[in-house]
Amino acid sequence: MPLNQQVFRTRAISAFFFVIVMLTGLLWNEWSFLTLFIIIHAGCWWEYIKLTESINKQQVHVWVTLGFIAAGMAVMLAFCGDIYTIGGYRIKDNLVLPLSASGFILVAMGILHKDTRITAWGFAQLALGLAYISLSWGMMLWLRQLESNNLPGGGPGWMLPLTLIGAVWINDTMAYIVGSILGKTPLSPVSPKKTWEGTLGGAVLAVVVVALLTKVLCPFGWLYAFMIPLLGVVFGTLGDLLESKLKRLAGVKDSGNMMPGHGGFLDRFDSMLLATLAAWLFTRFFA
Repeated sequence: MPLNQQVFRTRAISAFFFVIVMLTGLLWNEWSFLTLFIIIHAGCWWEYIKLTESINKQQVHVWVTLGFIAAGMAVMLAFCGDIYTIGGYRIKDNLVLPLSASGFILVAMGILHKDTRITAWGFAQLALGLAYISLSWGMMLWLRQLESNNLPGGGPGWMLPLTLIGAVWINDTMAYIVGSILGKTPLSPVSPKKTWEGTLGGAVLAVVVVALLTKVLCPFGWLYAFMIPLLGVVFGTLGDLLESKLKRLAGVKDSGNMMPGHGGFLDRFDSMLLATLAAWLFTRFFA
């Protein structure tokens, strides 16, 4: 598959501004990090519900959408610890219950609305979004809150999320470039443009580059420095294929149009959803 220079130029320009916004949110402080992922969480939910509407040929009232976003926010904020405190009150203790109740009420009102047409299976798919989207971003907040003395070898709290996100970004970019130049063998019928050559080339480059950078910037052990990017590229690829399957079932090319050449929120963050789950499990139980 030859490299399309016009497409690559469009993707590169939009990616440049995207990276600036992301790095500002990731590195400024813990509140910019939380704000960034609240926005990402809402965007992913909005597009996920649109995909399920197309897949199941159903109509979801906006109250249902807002209700699931509120309930998902409660799930995400449940992972907030002491660093997210305002005036001596932890936002976890003061917002999770009201958001949960508001979400439940909005969903119930939306389902009972005359304009809503939804099946039991369609509703179950929406509920799965609480694990697919909200739980994953809650785990990302958990990774951000690890203090230096809780990380192997020490390091700032933003280092783990940045290592994981950096691995996924580099893997996506290198897989696209390597696949465009050398790709011949399709990876999966779910995503016919992806090739084994691009996938393996991107994975190797991402793991090596991110592991070396991590060792330079932060004194992680070698096992940890390699495991986080390795989990990122493996589960990131699976997450990308999962969202490709959803889009294929919905009959759409992109989940949204947030970024020219890149698509919507889910198109940009689908890889991170499963990768964050894998990194959280490794960090929580094995590191």
